[in-house]
Amino acid sequence: MAGGQWTTQNKVRPGVYINTQSTPQAPNIAGDRGIAALPLPLPWGETGMIQLDQESFQTEALAKIGFHATDPRIQHISACMEHARQLFIYRLNGEQAKKASAALEQFTITAAHGGVRGNEIRVVVQENIDDAKLFDVITYFDYDEVDRQQIASVADFTTNGFIELSGEGLEPTAGINLTGGEDGEVSLGDYAKALSAFEAISFDTLGIPTEEQEIKALAVAYVKRLRDDNGKKVAVVVTDYANADYEGVISLKNSIVTEDGLEVERRYFLCRITGMMASAANNQSLTHMTIPNAVDALPRLTHTEIEQALQNGELVITAEDDRVFIEQDINTLTTFTPTKGKMFAKNRVVRVLDSIANDTKRTFERTFIGKVNNNDDGRNLLKSALITYLEGLEGINAIQNFDPQSDITIHAGQDIDSVYVELYVQPVDSVEKIYLKVFAN
Repeated sequence: MAGGQWTTQNKVRPGVYINTQSTPQAPNIAGDRGIAALPLPLPWGETGMIQLDQESFQTEALAKIGFHATDPRIQHISACMEHARQLFIYRLNGEQAKKASAALEQFTITAAHGGVRGNEIRVVVQENIDDAKLFDVITYFDYDEVDRQQIASVADFTTNGFIELSGEGLEPTAGINLTGGEDGEVSLGDYAKALSAFEAISFDTLGIPTEEQEIKALAVAYVKRLRDDNGKKVAVVVTDYANADYEGVISLKNSIVTEDGLEVERRYFLCRITGMMASAANNQSLTHMTIPNAVDALPRLTHTEIEQALQNGELVITAEDDRVFIEQDINTLTTFTPTKGKMFAKNRVVRVLDSIANDTKRTFERTFIGKVNNNDDGRNLLKSALITYLEGLEGINAIQNFDPQSDITIHAGQDIDSVYVELYVQPVDSVEKIYLKVFAN
């Protein structure tokens, strides 16, 4: 008896032809936020992109960026990582950095990366006490033993992320320090390379920790292009750039004083704000969000100054009642139009609209384009996915009053391979102003 699968009902032999498949299911569209991006000069690390998450920052920070996660010299990075689930750092000064090194008669030790932190490496080579044919090569970074290998020759040495060996043979040394490591200079061109590299990855918020206007202008133009031309809805945090007048640009007005009395430079405090903005959920506002480890604003603004800054579209840090917090979670948009109203100045609203754009773009590109028929069945599957996603947003109070019958329509587009979608959503904002009238009897 014949059998098998069928495409059309054109079989010749008598038999049972069976196709087994799952019922088409709407894909999960929702994505997670929490990815930050920072271009930074570093005294150690790979040239270009360095990726950190919560685990690797704790265990691999020394190897990747030259400091332990708890080192106060990278407080700006650790502050960002207190909030972001993932951080992409572009090392700005890696290309021109010089590697530290040390030369003995038979072999040479070279730091794995350029930069001044390479000068903190010390290497000990000693005869192995159990096998006279072997040597112990011990690498110290900042007095920490970071690697120990037992080898018979230079060729046996495995690059450990801190040093490389070259030469003909090994010889004992009680300890030799590497020298000559230098940091590279940073130029506008390095920032341009960083932005180009970030374009190839997915991130939520970009921080630009500099006070140089030319660099900030470059970053603002970059984010506008990504949002308006590429459909990649990201935000950028800069200092003193309220004239951007754009919903994707957040302009930080001031900084903080920490519990240990440190007056944090605004460009470094910006790294924490970047992490906070990246990790803020699309149903969350950072208005009146407390700044960890802060005891005062720097500078502390008056009531009049705060009001003026908010009207200018600036993100203000306020100190009041033994608490330091974000005054209002806003961006730089201050010019409103019929198609871009006042709600677009609120970052919570922009976050949910950006999430809808990013999530649907990512899912449809991966799941629908080139894979689903452009007929009623295919478009209904697309509609079902959108309805499920939007009902999920409504369930977490990111949007409200969603009606799947009237708020979403999907039709065939003008071309045979296109689809036209109209979608209406009402974002939820947080309560920020309470007007109370009290009557005394």
